[in-house]
Amino acid sequence: MGQKLKIAGWISIGAVAGALTTVQLQAVARGGLAPLPLEELQQLAAVFGMVKTDYVEPVDEKKLITDAISGMVASLDPHSVYFDKKSFKEFREGTSGRFVGVGIEISQEDGLVKVVSPIEGSPADRAGLKPNDLITRIDDTAVKGLSLNEAVKKMRGEPKTKVVLMIFRKDENRTFPVTITREEIRTQSVRSKVIEPGYAWIRLSQFQERTVDDFVVKLEQIYKQEPNLKGLVLDLRNDPGGLLDAAVAVSAAFLPANVTVVSTDGQLAESKFTYKAAPEFYQRRSAADPLKRLPAAIKNVPLVVLVNEGSASASEIVAGALQDHKRAIIMGNQTFGKGSVQTVRPLGPDTGLKLTTARYFTPTGKSIQAKGIVPDVLVDDTAGGSPFAALRTREADLEKHLASGQGAEVKDPGREKAREEALKRLEEESKKSPEQRRPPEFGSDKDFQLAQALNQLKGRPVLVSKTIVERKEEKKEN
Repeated sequence: MGQKLKIAGWISIGAVAGALTTVQLQAVARGGLAPLPLEELQQLAAVFGMVKTDYVEPVDEKKLITDAISGMVASLDPHSVYFDKKSFKEFREGTSGRFVGVGIEISQEDGLVKVVSPIEGSPADRAGLKPNDLITRIDDTAVKGLSLNEAVKKMRGEPKTKVVLMIFRKDENRTFPVTITREEIRTQSVRSKVIEPGYAWIRLSQFQERTVDDFVVKLEQIYKQEPNLKGLVLDLRNDPGGLLDAAVAVSAAFLPANVTVVSTDGQLAESKFTYKAAPEFYQRRSAADPLKRLPAAIKNVPLVVLVNEGSASASEIVAGALQDHKRAIIMGNQTFGKGSVQTVRPLGPDTGLKLTTARYFTPTGKSIQAKGIVPDVLVDDTAGGSPFAALRTREADLEKHLASGQGAEVKDPGREKAREEALKRLEEESKKSPEQRRPPEFGSDKDFQLAQALNQLKGRPVLVSKTIVERKEEKKEN
């Protein structure tokens, strides 16, 4: 692993920008630079000079340069970002799973901030924010026109300070303010329970520094209660990703030793790397291998992995590895498709650059980027189907998304038609009471996909979706 600290970055900055990003944090930038295009740089300098001397009012030189860098990087793809002093500090704090904020995972939709999911137990969760809520204002600032990074900054703050979010809830067709008190978020990323004798459920909501240790503790508790476990459901639904070493460790818990978990490929030599199911690829410095405490039976217990469109990045790495090695049956909906690697390089003591440097590939060489993991068994969200699946945002919907790099992209002609039909259904749904519209909690006795996973483990008939099909990667507009 050399001197690099390999991290897949959960951007815990109070609000997580879309699918959580997978990164490698490097202590130093690569040596040497490519030849510079002198003519274009002269033009850039000329524009800088004109703005400085001719603009209607004086401008801040440092801000001009910072904005130029930000614009250059943002034009590449949705996950490449220039970090100023504040956002770089927040990013580095984020991978610990502890941060001050409101506690929501976000993406962007029509220029507004969209709630992907409130983090369980966070101020946003307690305030009643829901997936697909749109944030239109943050205090007195309109969100339209803000970048995700700027919106995150507005929602960040000191503990015990308040922020007012204006929410537009589409399914209720109403706009309302929510006042949230910021606090330090200590996210609990692993939950579990024995559902019935012989069968257990373990849910990972994020991949953080504590996730692997918590995962091992929960499995130990399950086996203490059920020594002869007959089947396990690993729930990765709405898990937006996080630390790469945690994803490798969770995969290794179920896989044979030394098999490939995931590989990366990019221009740089260090971007070409293969991660295997072995301690040297996930073990923290001076720490014992946490997986050694697991019972040997975990390697062979029948396993179903639940995923959906909110499963991204590190969770897709786990699902892809277990699927390719035929270690688990993957069930649910096609995943988000966040299969790119970001490398974070400091640009000085307190600024940095997060740049997309590679793509992720499953053990059999399939690209995750803009495609995601297609389940072995497609299962609807509820017994009534998945009527709003066409409205859900995936990597392929993001502006300037990186292509998979494997073959031509295809435009699905039925996509817009499906969206129109889903919008009509959403309008009908909005007439129901909020209680009727509330989706069942993951892990509850009303969790339809979990019930089908249990049927799979028991060898009983599974109610396979009759409407969900694999969504091909769509061609981007030039």
